[in-house]
Amino acid sequence: MLVTGAAGFIGSHLVRRLLDSGDEVIAVDDLSNGSWDTLADARGALRREEMDVLSPRFAGLVREAAAAAIFHLAANSDIERGAADPSADHQRTFLTTVQVLEAMCQSPTREIVFASSSAIYGESTAELAEDTGPLQPVSLYGAAKLAAEAYLSAYCHLHGFRAWVLRFPNVVGPNLTHGVIHDFLLRLRSNPEMLSVKGDGEQRKPYLHVRDLIDAVFAAVRAGAPAGGPPSTFNIAGAGETSVAEIAWLVCDAMAPPRARIEYGTQPRGWPGDVPRFRYDTTRIRSLGWVPTLDSTAAVAATIAHEVARCRRSS
Repeated sequence: MLVTGAAGFIGSHLVRRLLDSGDEVIAVDDLSNGSWDTLADARGALRREEMDVLSPRFAGLVREAAAAAIFHLAANSDIERGAADPSADHQRTFLTTVQVLEAMCQSPTREIVFASSSAIYGESTAELAEDTGPLQPVSLYGAAKLAAEAYLSAYCHLHGFRAWVLRFPNVVGPNLTHGVIHDFLLRLRSNPEMLSVKGDGEQRKPYLHVRDLIDAVFAAVRAGAPAGGPPSTFNIAGAGETSVAEIAWLVCDAMAPPRARIEYGTQPRGWPGDVPRFRYDTTRIRSLGWVPTLDSTAAVAATIAHEVARCRRSS
């Protein structure tokens, strides 16, 4: 198996699960937002390749590897940055996907698992199913993921590929590299007396533990996908939702006393392109027998406990 974005948060957990399943793994990452430290104690047939997917060398690696499948997770993970710098998502989220697909055309590899996002849907008060439309993303990240999905569909029809499109929610778990919990902990380490929150704290989303996410990925892939047909597409999310205000309280309570003061902004979103709320219909992925072990708030609480302990060990 070949995994792009392998040294990042979700990528490193995926690599470990593949190794535990007995797969040989080529882990590709440019280390712009990840670190090989996340895989330092990984056991199994693992080959690390520090490489930008946009590099001309990447096609040669894919051709030489002749992998059974590519798990494509490399992308710009900073949606706020993408709003300020349009090239971030155009290059790191969209063009990396095109590069992977073009490399597959020159190799024996015919299967690709793509990490998409709830951001493709934009803002909606409806429960979002896989066939919800029209799709009108409000961030360049969401637009780039949606464009990448369209290219996946076209390449499948043109070249006989099999593809899985997995629309991730907000994912939490050990060794976070970004996201609201990661940001809150960094701010409190800088100023233990006050936590500044972007937005009014009423943003409310489903959070999923990375362990449950990887279980869902494996369940979707086992279910198969048609060769030369549309990608097999799944929304993935756990049960329930958690507000940003709840996360702020949980983080502050987990830190050493005295409890920090929380200051909220006045806007209903954290930054331009942020979607304050969404709800997934997960009937399709649950029909495969997948059931998350933790609901949204339990996943958040478990992650905070792990990350606070990790911060204390490193201080």
